[in-house]
Amino acid sequence: MLRGMPHTDPSRTLLAGQLRQAFDDDRDADTFLLRLDRYGPELTASLQAVYGDAAPALMDRLLELMLHAYHARPADLKRLDEARLLRPDWLQAPGMLGYVAYTDRFAGTLRGVRDRLDYLQDLGVTYLHLMPLLQPRPGENDGGYAVADYRAVRSDLGSMDDLSALAADLRVRGVSLVLDLVLNHVAQEHGWAQKARAGDPTYRAYFHVFPDRAMPDAYERTLPEVFPDFAPGNFTWNEEAGGWVWTTFNTYQWDLNWSNPSVLAEFVDIILHLANRGVEVFRLDAIAFMWKRLGTDCQNQPEVHHITQALRACARIVAPAVAFKAEAIVAPADLIHYLGTGEHHGRVSDMAYHNSLMVQLWSSLASRDTRLFAEALRVFPPKPTNTTWGLYVRCHDDIGWAISDADASRAGLDGAAHRHFLSDFYSGGHPGTFARGLVFQFNPQTGDRRISGTAASLAGLEAALDAGDPRRTDDAVRRLLLLHAVTLGFGGLPLLYMGDELALLNDHSFADIPEHAADNRWVHRPRMDWERAADAQANPGTPHGRVNAGLRHLIGVRRSLPHLHAGIESHPVHSPDPCVLLLRRDHPLGVMLAAYNFSEHTIDFPAWALRDHLGDHALDHVAGSAFNLGGGAVTLEPYRALWLTQA
Repeated sequence: MLRGMPHTDPSRTLLAGQLRQAFDDDRDADTFLLRLDRYGPELTASLQAVYGDAAPALMDRLLELMLHAYHARPADLKRLDEARLLRPDWLQAPGMLGYVAYTDRFAGTLRGVRDRLDYLQDLGVTYLHLMPLLQPRPGENDGGYAVADYRAVRSDLGSMDDLSALAADLRVRGVSLVLDLVLNHVAQEHGWAQKARAGDPTYRAYFHVFPDRAMPDAYERTLPEVFPDFAPGNFTWNEEAGGWVWTTFNTYQWDLNWSNPSVLAEFVDIILHLANRGVEVFRLDAIAFMWKRLGTDCQNQPEVHHITQALRACARIVAPAVAFKAEAIVAPADLIHYLGTGEHHGRVSDMAYHNSLMVQLWSSLASRDTRLFAEALRVFPPKPTNTTWGLYVRCHDDIGWAISDADASRAGLDGAAHRHFLSDFYSGGHPGTFARGLVFQFNPQTGDRRISGTAASLAGLEAALDAGDPRRTDDAVRRLLLLHAVTLGFGGLPLLYMGDELALLNDHSFADIPEHAADNRWVHRPRMDWERAADAQANPGTPHGRVNAGLRHLIGVRRSLPHLHAGIESHPVHSPDPCVLLLRRDHPLGVMLAAYNFSEHTIDFPAWALRDHLGDHALDHVAGSAFNLGGGAVTLEPYRALWLTQA
């Protein structure tokens, strides 16, 4: 048995000798030992912090798993590992562009996706996130997030061999495959849960099962409800298990007990197995909920960050080409910990969603006022320089109005009233709204109303086309391109949700599908319209053609601008006009200043507000036009975006 020792332990030499015997090739042994020397201390420290006296035995187990996975890792993936070690900022490059899609809705099957790779490459995609495709439970499955088998693909999509073949084709084109890894729970049909219900004590310990309501009731006093409409409460009685099972999300999703070291070992094995299949980025789903602590909301607990650091260290030792993305839709003060602070600085996830940016985009679009946007960004904690933000206009999920009362107050707003306004506006209930969205999960106790809808429908294109109004259609197209300009110009990894490049509208037929009817988020998950894709190229003057052409232009400009490397942060600076957001980036090559007009009005913007950052002369890279900032004003057309550098 190999005994895991901390970095300073005198038995490290003995450990190295034991490990070296496991290799036939000295070069492989050197590589593994060098990585273990680099990441082993992070791993052992995290294991000790979470599991205490159980940490050494767990380290033994993890070493065995890592050795096996390293030996099984294909040669081309080992070459990718070395390339990524030489370019650790690969996720931060301005040429990175993400695309997010459901396999079946994009191309039917994994083989169908392979047939559409030319389309993705032509768009500039370098990062392909295929939404949950691992084997879910039959029937209702939370959009695939109720996983029954982490080592199998949905049979209607293909096989694990099809997944590996797709990953290989993507690698040749310089595209990274991204998969969801659900960490908080498994489907009740998962083998672990089946064995737990059958009475196996080993697997019962993988879950939180209580014989009566005493502990569930104690936890419930401080737990929120995620889906109050159709999954109230956080515990479900299971007759076969003879107990109350912790089910944060849905009754059929059993929360895992991460205080059990075996659960961590299982997921290390799963991660390394999928990495060897060619998965390069793992979206760590529901990561905030993993650790349970009585008297708290059981989110964002410190152990989560130790566990993630341990998972990342194992991946770095075996497969350093792999990156982690945290799906933590939490307050900014909590979010930053998923990228690493203090002892975890830059050692947890490599990327996290900037949900606040998405929320503020839609808030400013509705209010035509960017002061709240600037205030929210001004107090946003800076991220570690080796990490990046995942930036998006829309995603597969609903929009929750995550606007803090403190941010709203500094911008002169009442937080509750503003959130109410946004829900009214985007569900079509506010006078003069351009949006067509649906209310998702109304909570009468808090008044919270989340919103479903595609980007195009929320930005006004659906209503404008129905009205046959060219002016309103033009405004909707401009709004969409403005939103994409902000995400592309912010300096992270922009993520396009499938169909946004074609301005796809709400799919109201979702209600005709029984398994989708109760969940109106399917309204913004339409099937890919390949006829529309061809028409967008053939007829660039159509609304979807204009969005497609404008977006492709922005992507090309972004790729050419080193100022947009994600190692640099964007920060708001004073704007004399509340309709205009100014974001500054201080790059070694010089200042970049972005200006965004969030209104349908032409604005004469004071030139001094730009000159103070750029001097007398500037170049707008979006339009390719030069500005003399020595004059009185710069004209900003409705919804115009400027990416300015010193000329």
